[in-house]
Amino acid sequence: MTRISDTSATPPGDAPEPTNGDAARAKSPAIRLNHKTLFNRELSWLEFNRRVLHEALDPRTPLLERLGFLSIFTSNLDEFYMKRVGGLKRQIAAGVVGRTLDGLTPLQQLLAIRERVLPMLRAQADCYTKEIKPALREHGVFLLSWDELTDSERRDAKRYFRENVFPVLTPLAVDPGHPFPFISNLSLSLGLMVSAPDSDERLFARVKVPQVLPRWVRLESDNQSRRFRYLSVQDMILHNLDALFPEMNIVGAMPFRVSRNADVERDEEDAEDLLELVEEELRARRFANVVRLEIAPDADPGMLTFLMEELKLSEHDVYEMSGELDYVGLRELMELPLPKLKHTPWAPVTPVSIADEDADLFAMIRTGDLMVHHPYESFAHSVDRFIKHAAADPNVLAIKMTLYRTGDDSPFINTLIRAAEAGKQVVCLVELKARFDEQRNIQVAQELEKAGVHVVYGIVGLKTHTKTALVVRREPDGVRCYAHIGTGNYHIGTARVYTDLGLFTANPEFTEDIVELFGFLTGRSLKRDYNKLLVAPVNMRQRFIKMIQREVEHHRAGRPARIIAKMNSLEDRRIIAELYRASQAGLPIDLIVRGFCCLRPGIKGLSANIRVTSIIGRFLEHSRIFHFLNGADDPAEGEYYIGSADWMYRNLENRVEAIAPIEDPALRKRLWGLLDIMLNDQRQAWDLQTDGTYVQRQPTDPVTQVGTHQLLMQQALQRVRTRPVEGAARPH
Repeated sequence: MTRISDTSATPPGDAPEPTNGDAARAKSPAIRLNHKTLFNRELSWLEFNRRVLHEALDPRTPLLERLGFLSIFTSNLDEFYMKRVGGLKRQIAAGVVGRTLDGLTPLQQLLAIRERVLPMLRAQADCYTKEIKPALREHGVFLLSWDELTDSERRDAKRYFRENVFPVLTPLAVDPGHPFPFISNLSLSLGLMVSAPDSDERLFARVKVPQVLPRWVRLESDNQSRRFRYLSVQDMILHNLDALFPEMNIVGAMPFRVSRNADVERDEEDAEDLLELVEEELRARRFANVVRLEIAPDADPGMLTFLMEELKLSEHDVYEMSGELDYVGLRELMELPLPKLKHTPWAPVTPVSIADEDADLFAMIRTGDLMVHHPYESFAHSVDRFIKHAAADPNVLAIKMTLYRTGDDSPFINTLIRAAEAGKQVVCLVELKARFDEQRNIQVAQELEKAGVHVVYGIVGLKTHTKTALVVRREPDGVRCYAHIGTGNYHIGTARVYTDLGLFTANPEFTEDIVELFGFLTGRSLKRDYNKLLVAPVNMRQRFIKMIQREVEHHRAGRPARIIAKMNSLEDRRIIAELYRASQAGLPIDLIVRGFCCLRPGIKGLSANIRVTSIIGRFLEHSRIFHFLNGADDPAEGEYYIGSADWMYRNLENRVEAIAPIEDPALRKRLWGLLDIMLNDQRQAWDLQTDGTYVQRQPTDPVTQVGTHQLLMQQALQRVRTRPVEGAARPH
């Protein structure tokens, strides 16, 4: 096995594995993992978000969709500062000065992050103010400032403010009797300096822009047909402050926004009740330290200094936003009835194999494995149908399911409750520690428990990230199990915009593994051998490493050999070292990594045979596919795996994950077609360079060449001759 040497301390539990005694490997040079061979995780993630921003900058993206990508870029960055920057700040506070393998201390990472982010924020603001807003005006959509309103619009705005906004506002002053107010995470605020008419004393006050109000208010006065004129509620409040502070002088006003640390420590080992621990963490996170302050341009210096002192921030934590303070609110405008400014609506089709809604779904699965690809194929008519079918079937004895993220409109909760009320054995593993979904998952768990569902929270110290469901059914020839293994959450909302794969099977070798997996999750099972599944943290890493090494042996022996791996992120250093070793042996490797990638491709003598591609576009690439040619002449005949895990340390060591082989020849052929489309994409694909930058491929024929997502929608329609099940217009 690969010998790894590095120039920094190795985190506990992530030390190199010992060699396996193979003479050839024992004599090969050690692979040094350092700043020359690895990208910094945080900076690589920022490059991913730069690609997201590019979708907004790209004039080929429909105009309202560009607005949406500005919003996505902001929400991504919000989460990054809360989680990753918050974690770095916690390290600095704890006195951590050690360097990561890429050579940076926590403080150096923070400074590098700021250096990368500032130009992106300027590009975002320029795109919004100089391109998108003027283009929207050409289509009758006006995002106005107070000074641009007509007299009648100002009157209407004042009336709207008085009737709808003013009663909700709570101005909070700071003086000897009123301490500095709590500023909630990601909330828009107006900081004010006010003084009494007979006093020179300036007092600070804060007005929160309520999140319960629409961020943009449509103005009706003087409105012409198909013209949409909007004023931000922030601007509306800013120009009606006299109603909040009557008879007072308003000396200055400064819009601002804060981000708080979401990287709060927990100690599960000493927790008697995981539910209480997560609830306590949520309370702690609400009051966690501020890690970022965003301000409007031309901020009052005195007020800014006051805020920085109260929030305990340095100048490096302050970001001047020359456009909007919060682009997330722009999502409201994507609902405008302007179809020419959006992607043509996509209606997921029902796979031909399960198109008959009256047919016995279990009988269909018994005839052979089924695979569905969302959002091209309907989640509602496959996964949701599977669970509903099980809940209603009197022959079903038990339903077991893992829930990581569900969404407020989840159909599964009521379905599982009905199944439990019907007397079925229902077990649901709810992951309370799913970041930013904790509160929702606590509510789900309590709702299920009240209905008699057996709710478990998984294994101490591990997140349950696997996407699996099991149905146990009484049949004439005995009890039979049916399983679903997926790459995405049981979330009907994200299934419309995330690309994910799911396998339905009644193969006893698979379902026996799923039964054992639920035993691992709900009991004290220490089972380490699975027939088909790769299970983390049990056997997944070892199996992947062995498959990489086996592929190298095929290549050395002159047999067909190749690795293609598609995932969200790549960071695990042992896997990276094995891929470097394979590249040194001449093995061709293609990695399709949507997000951050710490592996550095194209290094002569190390990773020259590794190509890294990222697909960014209309849908979020979320599926994980792993392909090993394994000596086969036809790529469609090689080995294929799908599942919930990326090649990251947290997935392989700190989470319960499941990866399943795809054995049906027709399904393998389909997966090969999917990978082939992505590898040859000339519209949505980006190539990672050795220096860490990404270069977007350009189509030779921009008119006829379409990207991965458009092509897969076309193929989905070609596979069915009936009308799409959800009734929306077909894509061009």
